[in-house]
Amino acid sequence: MSENALNPVSTNLLRVSLMRSERPMKLRAFALALPAILFLSLTFALPIGLFLFSSLNNPEVVETLPKTITSLSDWDGHSVPAENAFAALIDDLTKAKKESTAASLGKRLNYENAGMRSRIMSLVRKVDQLKPGPIAPQVVALDAAWGEPETWRIIQRNGHSLTPYYLLTAIDMRLDDANALAAVPAEQAVFLDILGRTLWIAALVTAATLMLGFPTAYIVSVAPARLAAFMTLLILLPLWTSLLVRTTAWVVLLQTDGVINQILTGLHITTDKLQLMLTRFGTVTAMTHIQLPFTILPILAVMKTIPQAQMRAARSLGAPALSAFWRIYVPQTLPGVAAGCLMTFILSLGYYITPALVGGPRDQMLSNFIATYINRDLNWGMAAALALLLLVMTLSIYLLFLRLVGAERIKLG
Repeated sequence: MSENALNPVSTNLLRVSLMRSERPMKLRAFALALPAILFLSLTFALPIGLFLFSSLNNPEVVETLPKTITSLSDWDGHSVPAENAFAALIDDLTKAKKESTAASLGKRLNYENAGMRSRIMSLVRKVDQLKPGPIAPQVVALDAAWGEPETWRIIQRNGHSLTPYYLLTAIDMRLDDANALAAVPAEQAVFLDILGRTLWIAALVTAATLMLGFPTAYIVSVAPARLAAFMTLLILLPLWTSLLVRTTAWVVLLQTDGVINQILTGLHITTDKLQLMLTRFGTVTAMTHIQLPFTILPILAVMKTIPQAQMRAARSLGAPALSAFWRIYVPQTLPGVAAGCLMTFILSLGYYITPALVGGPRDQMLSNFIATYINRDLNWGMAAALALLLLVMTLSIYLLFLRLVGAERIKLG
């Protein structure tokens, strides 16, 4: 070893000294980025986190029936609860009637059993009619369901501030009477089918944009500078138009008396008007048009860095044109292809407006159901569970893609 070679101790000291010298610069950089970090945390991460927490939050039963929950803590879950449970229920519902909280309680329990809301509200209206003496016989006389253990098990199962109900429902699972995982009945198992439909439509759109976008990007990359600039402007132009406007334009094109049907019948290509609206074809077509620039631009950015001299050199060495294209040119475009396809696929997973306007009932994607639970049903827990499912699926696909392709191979420009 050379006498001038640094020993391990000197190397460590040099590394520590270098880190100390860089620390003020890193602190200044962090201080400059701190306002943006705080802004994103308060306006983006925190609201989303609170929304997703709704998929676990379960305050209605705990806050409205505290005495009932306590009285059921020692209940075996098989026989009818004792008199003290009925008395606690009446006390809690009497208070809920005064505070007008019974409706939210009934709505929450109704998610698990379709008759619980009417059962709760009926009993609330009649609590003032109960006479002194044993409460249990009077409550059962008003509604025989209160004499069934299953009704009380629903309350007992929701006696915690956190619940897996929404998340399990989002994957077509539930907790049975023994608190064991079980599949929901076949007629209620819809969400995994919707998730599969969402993935399939996103995959179709990604494939369609790749088939249209790759040759388009290639033509732009080899075109003369002025023509390439004009073609790039045409590619970017749809991005400057509102998504709602572009989707509405496809409604005009695809409807029964729309432009496409008029052209087809006018050219005598078909005698009957085609059903293009409210179909999977219409949904995928409209989404492909909207997503096409997001696939083209990364591919185009990579193609512009590939020297055209490579193809000429391959041809001069005797390689056929098609072989040279597939073996030399195409492999170099894969980073752009990977970036464009990944961007399009992930964006397509969250589509809402286009399937809602152009697609039929069997074309609605997961985002449409999230919006329905928020705007129509006011079921924030279920909406948050589906949003979390979509988020986990998106992140899983992204991480899997990075593992298979490699982050260093994905280029956006």
